[in-house]
Amino acid sequence: MIESRCGLLCGECSYREQTGCKGCVKMEKPFWGERCPVKSCCEAKGCGHCGLCNDFPCDLLKQFAYDEKQGDHGKRIEQCRAWAEKRDGRTS
Repeated sequence: MIESRCGLLCGECSYREQTGCKGCVKMEKPFWGERCPVKSCCEAKGCGHCGLCNDFPCDLLKQFAYDEKQGDHGKRIEQCRAWAEKRDGRTS
């Protein structure tokens, strides 16, 4: 199940229960601000998540994935890749 646009696994997020977050796929705006540039980009391009974008992995997603404080060292990029492969019936 796709939980986010950027590949973040919402079930592993420590903020999920604290904020009542249902994941960006199911909400209009993120709990932490007015907008998320990754979510907005995916939705503007009609992509369910970043892994389905022709520009994947773009600089914006890399910036989020490798951010010193909030990043996950590329884990979300790999998750998007796995979601895309699963959808396409491919295996790594």
